[in-house]
Amino acid sequence: MSPAAIRVGTCSWTEKSLLESGAFYPAGISSPEARLKYYASRFDTVEIDSSYYALPSRQMAEAWCQRTPERFLFHVKAYGALTGHCIDPGLLPAELRKLLPTADRQHSEVHVSESEPLREMAAAMVEALVPLKKAGKLGFLIFQFPPWFTCKNANRDYILHCKELMQGLPIAVEFRHGSWLTRQHAAETFAFLKEHKITYITCDEPQLGTLETAPFRPEATTSMAYLRMHGRNPDRWLNPSINQAEYLYNEDEITSLASLARRLSFKARTVFIMFNNCQSGNAIVNARQLQERLLRQSGDLGHSQEGL
Repeated sequence: MSPAAIRVGTCSWTEKSLLESGAFYPAGISSPEARLKYYASRFDTVEIDSSYYALPSRQMAEAWCQRTPERFLFHVKAYGALTGHCIDPGLLPAELRKLLPTADRQHSEVHVSESEPLREMAAAMVEALVPLKKAGKLGFLIFQFPPWFTCKNANRDYILHCKELMQGLPIAVEFRHGSWLTRQHAAETFAFLKEHKITYITCDEPQLGTLETAPFRPEATTSMAYLRMHGRNPDRWLNPSINQAEYLYNEDEITSLASLARRLSFKARTVFIMFNNCQSGNAIVNARQLQERLLRQSGDLGHSQEGL
């Protein structure tokens, strides 16, 4: 079996500290259009993080299509309400805000559990992404479940409900509670995802020795493998307000990740490696390093095969 394509990107191209650092975009690249075009000239895939906080619009998706070349792929984070997170009702379109209880509309943080507003929010998200789907530029809907989303039958049923809500669009799931990936449950979790053709996201995050963090369990449950690299700084993970630089993967870790990506590429048609250590451009730095490491590995492999 031949190795698959390995695609490297970041989980934002407009994160505030990245823009402030001046570490990636040259002078004069300052408009939303120019930034995305520049990013897409260096990488062929990206995650859209803003859709977690506010539902995207069709006009946004059309602009993303126009500003990127063929084969570029966007992975879109599912709206926070759909993954059990609190949302700001003030960011909802008026017609969706009216579906919430009157008291909730006055708050800046609410948890939505009623089926009708959740279904309508999902439908609005699917509709907004039509341009990406038509252009062949839609990767996955990323369902990042919270640390309190534990391994149990009700939550497995909810994952299937999310798949239904996305009306055939491909979804990928990331677990933040370790119960899904313990020695007791990992095989069962992977079998469930394989059976329902749902892509598993390998989550790399600080290991705190509790089930409140997900262990690093690389696996492919569909023809696509997906890794999200969050960094390994436990202090910042526990308290994001700590004023320190977000994690930067070192050369040894990047080399190890490149080897892992290559191993997964023999199990999956495409391997996505997405860096979410976004502060101050760290994700860009690491994504570039991984691109270079993969190129060197490819060259090394070519030379070794020539000598056979």
